[in-house]
Amino acid sequence: VQLQASGGGLVQAGDSLTLSCALSGRTFSSYAMAWFRQAPGKEREFVAVINWTGGSIYYADPVKGRFTISRDNAKNTVYLQMNSLQPEDTAVYYCAARRSIVVATTKSQFDYWGQGTLVTVSS
Repeated sequence: VQLQASGGGLVQAGDSLTLSCALSGRTFSSYAMAWFRQAPGKEREFVAVINWTGGSIYYADPVKGRFTISRDNAKNTVYLQMNSLQPEDTAVYYCAARRSIVVATTKSQFDYWGQGTLVTVSS
């Protein structure tokens, strides 16, 4: 399984950005998909997760109401729509896949990781 994340960049506070992550090598619909992020000097933290049907979604508290995770199983792609971005959202964002229909929110429960895409939010 390979995950390819894209869409990061430099934006200003209040702007929006959409990240994409394409999965190849296996049946995408079998996997729960998530986004994590890692800011400089900090641990990688959970951002959002979605199950294979899209019917089970969870967000970390700091992004609730601002970020939206979605997936297109026909395109083998998961998205993270980020609105009202703030400087504290600056991080490398990683997509992750879990071989399960059940969602999870901890790093150790995910089986595959993308290479990360950098999001920088200036004030």
